[in-house]
Amino acid sequence: MRVLLDIQQKLLPDLLDVMVKRFKILQYIRLMQPIGRRSLSTNLQMSERVLRTEVTFLKDQGLVHFATSGMTVTPSGEALFYQLEDVMKELLGLRNLEEQVELKLGVKKVLVVAGNSDEDHWVKHELGRASVAELKAKREPSDVIAVMGGTTLAAVAEMMTPDVGMRDVTFVPARGGLGENVENQANTISAELATRAGAQYRLLHVPDQLSEDAYSSLVLEPSIGDILKLIKSARVVIHGIGEANTMASRRGSKSTFIEKIEREQAVAEAFGYYFNREGDIIHKQRTIGLQLDELDNKYVISVAGGESKAEAISAYMKYRPSDVLITDESAARRLLEIE
Repeated sequence: MRVLLDIQQKLLPDLLDVMVKRFKILQYIRLMQPIGRRSLSTNLQMSERVLRTEVTFLKDQGLVHFATSGMTVTPSGEALFYQLEDVMKELLGLRNLEEQVELKLGVKKVLVVAGNSDEDHWVKHELGRASVAELKAKREPSDVIAVMGGTTLAAVAEMMTPDVGMRDVTFVPARGGLGENVENQANTISAELATRAGAQYRLLHVPDQLSEDAYSSLVLEPSIGDILKLIKSARVVIHGIGEANTMASRRGSKSTFIEKIEREQAVAEAFGYYFNREGDIIHKQRTIGLQLDELDNKYVISVAGGESKAEAISAYMKYRPSDVLITDESAARRLLEIE
C-alpha cells in the first residue's frame, strides 16, 4: 500500500490531492449531517464555488444525498468512507505518526485522527468515533465499562451507535457524578453511551469531591457500596486527560488551590490526581470512584486531543502509560517535540 501511494504521489500528485479533499468533505458531511453547503464551506474553509463542484460530483456518484434539511451521506458513501480510512492514514502520514508516538510514550497502541480539536469541533467527534470503535472491538460478554467525565468523553457518547453485541454490557461512571456541568458528568456520559448502544447502565449519585468524614460515611451505605463494587470490577476504563488549571477552574476549586498547583507546576489532571511535567503526582483530591492504583488488570483507553493537551498527555503517560491512547494529529505532532 505504501509503495503504491508513493508511486502515485510521484506520477499523479493531483489525483491524491483531489482524493484527500473529497475524503475530508465526505468525512465532515458524515459527522455533521444534515449540513448545508454554506455551513460546510465555512467549516472546511473552502469557497462555495469549489465546494459546489465537489459535492455535486459526490452526489452524482451516489455518495451524498441532497435534501432541504441539508446534505447527508448515503449508505454507499458510508461504505466507501470506511474503505478509504486506512488509505488516508497512510496518505496523510498518520500511521507513521502513531508508531512514533507509541515509541515516545511507551504506549502499546496509539490511534491518531486527522486535525486539531482545539480549532475544529468536528475533530472531537472523530476522536469519539475512534473511541467507540475501540470499545466495540474490545468488549466482551457481560463486560462492565467504567467511564470518566469531561467534554471529550461527552463527544465519545455522541458517536456511540446501536450494537446488539452490547446488550449485556453495563456502563458505569468511574467517579462521583456531581460537581461539573451536567452534560460533562460521568453519570450523564455513561447513561448516554448505554442508551445509544442499547446496553445497561448504573449511576453513582454522590458528589465528585468529598471530605474524609463524608467519604468514610458514604462508602458504608449499602447502595453506594454495591455500585462502587461494580465500578471497581470494570474490565475496561475510558477516560480523558485534562490540563491542570482548566480542570481546577472548571470544578470550582478555591483560588488557594489553583495557586498551589500553579506554584508546583502542575500540567495534567486525571482521576482527581494532578501531575507535573515529569509525571510526578503533586496533589490528589479525595474522590469517590476508581483510583489510579486500581487500574491494574484493566484495559485502559485514554482519549485527549488538541495541541494544548500535548503536555498534559505527556505528563500523565510518564506516570502510567495506557493500553491505548486516542489523540489527534496536532497533539501527536506536539508530543514528538516535547523533550
